[in-house]
Amino acid sequence: MKKKISIILFLFSLLSTPLCLLAQSEDLFSSIRQDVKSDESLLPDRMIFTQRFLWGENGLFRITGISPLDTKQREKELKLRRSMLKVHQIIGYLTLAGMVTQGFLGGKLYNNWEEGLYRTHKTVGNLTTLSYFTGAGLSLFSPPPLINKKYKGLNSIKAHKYLASIHFSAMVMTGIFKNRNKKIHKYSAYTAVGSFAAAMLVFKFN
Repeated sequence: MKKKISIILFLFSLLSTPLCLLAQSEDLFSSIRQDVKSDESLLPDRMIFTQRFLWGENGLFRITGISPLDTKQREKELKLRRSMLKVHQIIGYLTLAGMVTQGFLGGKLYNNWEEGLYRTHKTVGNLTTLSYFTGAGLSLFSPPPLINKKYKGLNSIKAHKYLASIHFSAMVMTGIFKNRNKKIHKYSAYTAVGSFAAAMLVFKFN
């Protein structure tokens, strides 16, 4: 009973955090956005491949005319970017809550397999996977910032990106081996949860 109460309180704290974040004047991604009014360039020199494909000078949205490259449109894109990253952030907390729930249910299944518990575990797993890749998509396909400064040494942004590479790979491995190898599936899931939580913490306590 105490374990269930602890889990409920933990999940409630995770779900309530995004509401507090929305009330803040600056979100955790403020370090990504830069004030570049003196910079004449509309696009950063460095972009991830998904952003270059959609939003680059010769990107899909440019050549189709959906989003022409001019100052007014870039202002709209930066507002869209901010909104997408905020939603990405909130979905991240919901995904972490789902991951923790999955770990609890998965641990019970390994000790005592039950049909009803297995179905719940599978449903929560599918929802968590959906929320995870939705959040990832919001980050990968958001419009680029005006500039993308290259920092020396390790900082919160670099740490977040490194950890993202780890938990993304772990999530893919978890899905691939869920019906093939339970041991690999289990440790991949643990790796995904740990690296995902750490990726969020580096911004939360930045």
